[in-house]
Amino acid sequence: MGFFKSFFASCLGTLVALGLLILICIGIISVISSETQVTVADNSVLQLKLETPIAELEVEDPFAEIFPGAGEQSHGLLQIIQAIHHAKSDPKIKGIYLNTSYLMTGIASIQEIRESLIDFKQSGKWVVAYADHYTEGAYYLASAADKVYMNPAGEMEFNGLATEVMFFKKMFDKLDIKPEIFRVGDFKSAVEPFMRDNLSEENKLQLNSMLNSIYGEMLHNISDSRKIPFEKLKEIADNMVVRNAALSVSSGLIDSLYYDDQMQDVLREKLGLDKKRTVPLVKYSKYRKSYVSTSTSKNEIAVIVADGAITPGRASQGTVGSVTIVEQIRKARTNDNVKAIVLRINSPGGEVQASDNMWREIVLATKQKPVIASMSDYAASGGYYLAMGCDSIVTRPTTITGSIGVFAVGWDLSSFLGNKIGITSEEVKTGDIGELVTVTRALNEEEKGIWQNRTNQIYEDFTKKAAAGRDMTQDDIKKIASGRVWTGIQAKDNGLADVLGGFNDAVKIAAGAAGIGEDYKLRYYPRPRPFLERLMGDYEENARLSAMQKELGENYPYYLQWQRVKNYRGVQARMGLEFTIR
Repeated sequence: MGFFKSFFASCLGTLVALGLLILICIGIISVISSETQVTVADNSVLQLKLETPIAELEVEDPFAEIFPGAGEQSHGLLQIIQAIHHAKSDPKIKGIYLNTSYLMTGIASIQEIRESLIDFKQSGKWVVAYADHYTEGAYYLASAADKVYMNPAGEMEFNGLATEVMFFKKMFDKLDIKPEIFRVGDFKSAVEPFMRDNLSEENKLQLNSMLNSIYGEMLHNISDSRKIPFEKLKEIADNMVVRNAALSVSSGLIDSLYYDDQMQDVLREKLGLDKKRTVPLVKYSKYRKSYVSTSTSKNEIAVIVADGAITPGRASQGTVGSVTIVEQIRKARTNDNVKAIVLRINSPGGEVQASDNMWREIVLATKQKPVIASMSDYAASGGYYLAMGCDSIVTRPTTITGSIGVFAVGWDLSSFLGNKIGITSEEVKTGDIGELVTVTRALNEEEKGIWQNRTNQIYEDFTKKAAAGRDMTQDDIKKIASGRVWTGIQAKDNGLADVLGGFNDAVKIAAGAAGIGEDYKLRYYPRPRPFLERLMGDYEENARLSAMQKELGENYPYYLQWQRVKNYRGVQARMGLEFTIR
């Protein structure tokens, strides 16, 4: 009897699974078949609801259409900018309704979108912003709007910027784990979390300088948009004057407090609709499908996007694979239709040899056509390694860049293995020098010397190439190197960058250098893999990470930090553990 119960239960489970698979397939087919051009109604409003992570390029996920809310469909920064630019001249779009409650991106990316909105308003069209609550970054973006509204029960964070660095030294001490660190430069703070339990004076200096530079830029721009003196904004932030919704209005940061239904009335009034009419909102995801590039030019500007940590091998979402980027640059270099290259960089750096391989291909490309670097939120260490090979560097004022320095980290786990777990080992070798990459014993002094000399030599090579790329002496580069992090404004002042501007500025410079005026089309690389290939390749990894996140809960960020640390193999040109400015 038990056999038949098990048999029928298995059959039922198989049928249910098969049914779900059929439904998914039908859903995918329906989504793919519906990828026709969307028609926008007259008198419409473009709704920019920025509540998912923003990457440089968007990767379409049909499951986001089939199962809304099942996963995070990231937006692409470059596509958002393109949509705003198209809406500027679209007669069917009367204005933009901006929602920023859950904005998840860096300050430089925010600045890109912000300036696109300001340019949009030059057409005479309007922008209104609304949120249940505002973070510093969300308000910075919203302040570009004609009117800024907030939920009456909402909160506003306007008390300056802060960042926090996590340290692991005490944990390592408790576990008998001994990091073996090799670095060049007082400011190469990437390894501080392994060797200290607080910030060094050098790190405090650069973080304070960086935060004040970024916040100064934000306040000046808010002051211009909101017509509030800079000094008053600084006083409001320093003293945290805005502590509730009412104070946000009396301070002039917010225009009015409205609920969502009242906001619909505001939009109806702007469109001249009576109260019974539904506001014709068109979501960004739909609006992107309402137009295609109309350029038939044979001249192409190749936009090659390096977004994420730098690694050897092929690129994937969130990583800059050197093999992939080298291939894309080489194809653009040898393609006669490509008249210029814009290298879009959003990277804190990574593995040195991977960075150097890409640098080499960039330098070769500059000998044949203009190559312009466009910096996003980060272009630091290995990210700057890529930029310094370009003909010209365009940076956002709030970009985090520089960090010209290198480090290497090894791990002596012998005490941990022996004292905590009870595992010992012994090495047999043919010479005086043993395995240079090992966790089962401490390196001897001669081996440590080899590692430090290797790190020093790579730093010399890095600074020499930076000097050549920036037309400076190596000594001058070293004065602003040593691993120190700079903002875009500071980088422009000290010679590490050429122009303060955004992606569109880099494209204009590239077109001008190529002598093609406005006769060009943009194409973005690397091209995304086909959906089914991504689905099959990423399913297992996504399932594993999802299970890990569910199991670890609030401890999941610490797990991610440790995963990054584990990837510190060999000498690194990396800014270090990413910190969040908030």
